[in-house]
Amino acid sequence: MARPLPDILRIDWTTGAEPSAAVLAAVDRAAAVLREGGLVAVPTETVYGLAANALDPDAVAGIFRAKKRPTGNPLIVHVADEPQARRLAAAWPPAAATLAAAIWPGPVSLVVPKAAAVPDIVTAGGPTVAVRCPAHPVARLLIERAGIPLAAPSANRSEGVSPTTAQHVLTSLGNRIDLILDAGSCDRGIESTVIDCTVTPPRILRPGPLARSAVEAALGGPVAWPEQGGGDRPVIERSPGQGRRHYAPTTPLELPNDPAGRVAELLAAGKRVGWLVLTTLEAARGLAASRELVAVPMPTEPEAYARQLYASLHALDQRQLDRIIVDSPPAEAGWAAVRDRLERSGSPG
Repeated sequence: MARPLPDILRIDWTTGAEPSAAVLAAVDRAAAVLREGGLVAVPTETVYGLAANALDPDAVAGIFRAKKRPTGNPLIVHVADEPQARRLAAAWPPAAATLAAAIWPGPVSLVVPKAAAVPDIVTAGGPTVAVRCPAHPVARLLIERAGIPLAAPSANRSEGVSPTTAQHVLTSLGNRIDLILDAGSCDRGIESTVIDCTVTPPRILRPGPLARSAVEAALGGPVAWPEQGGGDRPVIERSPGQGRRHYAPTTPLELPNDPAGRVAELLAAGKRVGWLVLTTLEAARGLAASRELVAVPMPTEPEAYARQLYASLHALDQRQLDRIIVDSPPAEAGWAAVRDRLERSGSPG
């Protein structure tokens, strides 16, 4: 007999207000599922995460099975506050203390030496663990009510486009999970910035909503940031999202040098094309008469673009297209996280 689809519990909670009895009941039900070793999709300010008890290796193994995620890809552990994070660390480097005080709760994960209590399956067998205190009130309330830290990668099949709505989660994972908490769309839209605090200077392992300049301002000094693909990758990863192919839609995605020309070429070949338009709006208007083209104008500010990116890719993936073409984002530092996601989503692996 097939496993039933997960229940979806809608969370209506006005920012700044006390949680209602209905909100507490929904969160407490999710907390009970987690304490029993189950899997719950939970909203954060970045993307929806697939949560399990981070201290229960069997529960964490369920994440890998549901996502079909390689076990060499470590997980980020979500905590309610800095004291809970410190209990997961064998040491708390000065950079971690500074960043946690300046930025948490927020979209930043800190890599620190792991404590013995953290199962090896969480860290891919490595000596470090990435911890994050999310800013989303539902995520923090869930951690507090469950009384446990939560391992929570994005709530989607491995290498796929991360979910920013509960419907994205349901479409990707279906009956592989136990419960979904639906609090609407995620504010940030892309995954957290990951910073390795075990090295000097600290190193950004994955760009995210918090820009390099903001990290350096918080630390009062420089941070390292290797270019994608530069140098040898470590045998054991310290951060998720390091694979060449990641965040990818089912439809093949390209970032050509001449997007308008590539779209015209594909249309001439009888292909159905989706196009995320940023810098070629006039050219897109010239091709818009084609019934085989779905053109999506994208925001010209990086934060707004990031917020819309995954939702746009999910929508295009439902249109049975032959190709998705994306205008390359600007080379400015503020676009680094968007560029990272697009380059990985278009990689053949």
